[in-house]
Amino acid sequence: MSELPFEFTRPVSIIRPMSSPVYHARRAHLDDLPALKALWETMRFPTADLEKHLTDFQVVHDANQQVAGAVGFQMAQQHGRIHSEAFGDFGITDQARPLLWTRIQALSTNHGIYRLWTQEHVPFWIQNGFQPATPNILEKLPEVWDRTQPDWLTLQLKDEQAIASLDKEFAMFVESEKGRSAEVLSQAQTLKTVLLVFTGLIILALVVGAIYVFVTHVPRGSSPR
Repeated sequence: MSELPFEFTRPVSIIRPMSSPVYHARRAHLDDLPALKALWETMRFPTADLEKHLTDFQVVHDANQQVAGAVGFQMAQQHGRIHSEAFGDFGITDQARPLLWTRIQALSTNHGIYRLWTQEHVPFWIQNGFQPATPNILEKLPEVWDRTQPDWLTLQLKDEQAIASLDKEFAMFVESEKGRSAEVLSQAQTLKTVLLVFTGLIILALVVGAIYVFVTHVPRGSSPR
């Protein structure tokens, strides 16, 4: 009787891919300063200057609160500037930049920002609508940010001229309403004066009438003989 052939097989190890870290974005706080200074020094940014504006920065961190990247967002005169982007590992930028961009959009909405500016020339910002600023547009850049610097990109969030026109019309409406209110108040004051005078005349008439009735109905004493 022949034996059935068989072969030994080695156990196969299943290699599972490691999951990518999950990142979150938030505003920078004081505890982030050492990590941020390390990033700025790596990028050769002016660390001492940026340290003074710590709360301008939005950071990306992992589950352990370790800062992996950051970008500055400064606001002035309804304008916002994106600056000083830095990452410990630029391999995470595809995950990190959308998170930071969402934060910047939320801040812009909350603070009524009209227009955004940046000198960060990476494809991500161009893909999200930033365009080179023309000379006419560059005149809108707040003076606190150096207009003489080259390569400004900009993105309009709101129609500045339309908003300025609405503000002007609203101011005119408020002034008109103030004038109308003053006129109504003046008319009311005049009416109040007329009513007071009319009431006073009525009271005076009643008093005179009462005196007249009293005088005419009081019996007179007999005349002396």
